[in-house]
Amino acid sequence: MNGGLYRSTHAAPDGEPAEQEGVTVMSVDGPETPGQPDEQQSSGGGTAGQSAIMAIGSLVSRLIGFVRNALIGMVLGQAVGDAYTGAQFLPGQIYELLLGGVLSSVLIPLLVRRRKTDEDGGQEFTQRLLSFAVIMLGVATLLVVLAAPLITAIQTSSDDTPLEFRSLVTSFAYLILPIIFFTGLSALIAAVLNVRGHFAAPMWAPILNNLVVIAVCGVFLVVFGTDKELTPANITTGEIALIGGGTLLGMVVQAIGLLPALRKVGFRWAWKWSPRQLGLGEIGSLAGWMLCYVGANQLAVFALVRALNSAGGENNPGALAFNNVFLLMMMAHGIIGVSVITALLPKMSAAAADGRLSEISDDLNRGIKLVSAALAPIVVVYAVLSGPIAVFLFQGGRITNGDALAMGQVLTVAAFAVLPLSISFLCTNAFYALQGNKTAALINLPVVGVRIAGYFVLAAVLNESLVAAGMTAANGISYLVSALISLAVLRRRIGRLHLGSVLVGLLKVAFAAAVAGGVAYLVVRLLPGSGAPDGRIEAITQIAVGGVVILIAYLGTALLLRVQEVSQVVGMVRRKIGR
Repeated sequence: MNGGLYRSTHAAPDGEPAEQEGVTVMSVDGPETPGQPDEQQSSGGGTAGQSAIMAIGSLVSRLIGFVRNALIGMVLGQAVGDAYTGAQFLPGQIYELLLGGVLSSVLIPLLVRRRKTDEDGGQEFTQRLLSFAVIMLGVATLLVVLAAPLITAIQTSSDDTPLEFRSLVTSFAYLILPIIFFTGLSALIAAVLNVRGHFAAPMWAPILNNLVVIAVCGVFLVVFGTDKELTPANITTGEIALIGGGTLLGMVVQAIGLLPALRKVGFRWAWKWSPRQLGLGEIGSLAGWMLCYVGANQLAVFALVRALNSAGGENNPGALAFNNVFLLMMMAHGIIGVSVITALLPKMSAAAADGRLSEISDDLNRGIKLVSAALAPIVVVYAVLSGPIAVFLFQGGRITNGDALAMGQVLTVAAFAVLPLSISFLCTNAFYALQGNKTAALINLPVVGVRIAGYFVLAAVLNESLVAAGMTAANGISYLVSALISLAVLRRRIGRLHLGSVLVGLLKVAFAAAVAGGVAYLVVRLLPGSGAPDGRIEAITQIAVGGVVILIAYLGTALLLRVQEVSQVVGMVRRKIGR
């Protein structure tokens, strides 16, 4: 867990204009529409301006997150790292069941509407909602912690999973599961801030989380060292307590770090316990379908973790390797896809409330083009430079060169899942803006069916060393299925999506990416290590040379093909340099 995925942009300092000069050339907004909610007018810079700042914050946060994850791997090694990672999946899974999907699909659109219609700008409603949610989160977290042995038994109850491993996952779970409460609290505060046009604090707060865990890893190395080979059988209670308790402390600090931002946007968190005035019937009817959506996803996660726990171990990439690669994939998705949709979601929700369906179609169309053009070079980097990236980020301590290169194989597969993930994410959030939670949930059922079937089939036919890559491939296939079904349904729901122009743009981007990938592959094979570096020096060399080749080849080909989004970005940079 990387401290949570928090969407952000910037809020202009008091007394300064909010517009981001030079950034709006990338705008996926188009002209401002009269009648937009106040948040859209004050948050500054249009969707692209907001997305650009969010991308910077996301990049910094996730880079520090990789330092954190690399240190955890170095401190714990492959076997204990798999157990720790398995325990870290648990609070994320349960949080999503309790609040995660409901927050994005129900509460944020609802808060936007109350912000527009209530005389006090939704202040009292938000206070009631927060009071109710905090109590429910607290009770649910307590029950989950008490049930930790049962939960971990379900996730690790495989004949191939050693008893010591199961026991270690449970020990970590007791310390890590309380994160659920603080994750929910952070997400609720972030939603309040986002709806009020302030995006910076939720993006930067996870950095505090990561810094705390990095410090804990440093203390672990000083106190316990790296002399002995850690295993589930010989790790001590003190070692478990330090790394597990430090992980919890990081999330606590993240939640506390968001509180000052509430005062900055003028929100006062007064305690108001009045559930009957929240309109829980409306929330419940929408949340019910979201629970179906999230429940299906978490069933898939349980199947995933069981497969990884069965295949992983000292010699095979398991949960730790999968999670490290997944974070790389989510970094690309978070910097581009999450940033764009976070800026779009309040605007799309407002357009849906006013019945302006053509604007939703235009936003979705431009959003897909933008994320595709921006993600393509990252996909090429992950595919061609997977080995060097894994060695540079993860090798060291108890993670050997062989372990790191095995993670690189998983990253190669993950590269092709990034774009389907972001497009699927954009489509799903369009349904949320339309309050089409039922539709999103029904679409998700066959998608999760494809995902789980992929897990079982690939786990059965692949060698143990390839299971993590197989699980990643199953995810990518399911994202593609989700995107295709969602676009077909959205076309019937909101009208023309101009998919012809989207397809032309995607083909141009794919060709530019293929050219960049082919050239970079040949160049990297001529360098020392030939794509499988023996250490960080060779890895850095390959990343630097290969990265420059990919960037130049992609931009050059995209400009020749007149990919509009790339041309706009290059034009913006030229104007900046000219000044």
